[in-house]
Amino acid sequence: MCLATSPALAQGDASAGENVGGGVWNLFWQSFDLFSVVLIGGSLVAVAQITRVIMDVRESNISAPESTESFAKLLESGAGPDEVVRAAKDDPSFVAGVLAAAAEASPRGRGAMREAAELEATRLASMWFRKIEILNVIGNLGPLVGLAGTVWGMVIAFDTLGASGGEAGPAQLSSGIAKALFHTLLGLVLAIPCLLTFGLYRGVIDRVCTRAMTDGARLLERLPAGSTDREDT
Repeated sequence: MCLATSPALAQGDASAGENVGGGVWNLFWQSFDLFSVVLIGGSLVAVAQITRVIMDVRESNISAPESTESFAKLLESGAGPDEVVRAAKDDPSFVAGVLAAAAEASPRGRGAMREAAELEATRLASMWFRKIEILNVIGNLGPLVGLAGTVWGMVIAFDTLGASGGEAGPAQLSSGIAKALFHTLLGLVLAIPCLLTFGLYRGVIDRVCTRAMTDGARLLERLPAGSTDREDT
């Protein structure tokens, strides 16, 4: 953002024939303090988390339709709980986890199978939502840290004004005002991508997990009760 706006500011300065302090980069260095460090550090964490979410939170990773079809064919062939558990060991999908939990509870009856499947579905959905929750936290804390920096910058500006007996000029007040405005800008630049990514991928996770729960519940009814082979293969 700074690289994109600096040429525009420089052009505006040239046309006006005035030097307003070196553009955005100079404003950044004038405003650099502890709040800036926190916000920049949060931005680096946010970039890493957004990248991880984009790479991990995909329909193919949560519950691919191919996986659901594979288990549907397996159950249609008359496979029992033992075969389902073995097939689920090599399948990290949502549906596989739900069916494996139900199959392992099959000796206790159909009711226990449904309860185990429901608990596993809840656990898996929570696991996927936790992957994006950090973006929600960063997105909400960013503007608050920026607001704290804004208040601090205004304190500096008013302190300068008071020390000068109310006769401080714009040049003397500019440092505190620059801190105030730049902290607000950094907080918003940090929050907007985080909350946007969180909102988009929360919808993706909700949609895919809801569909996977429905598919798991449908396939569960085809799974016969019986003993489960618990030996490692």
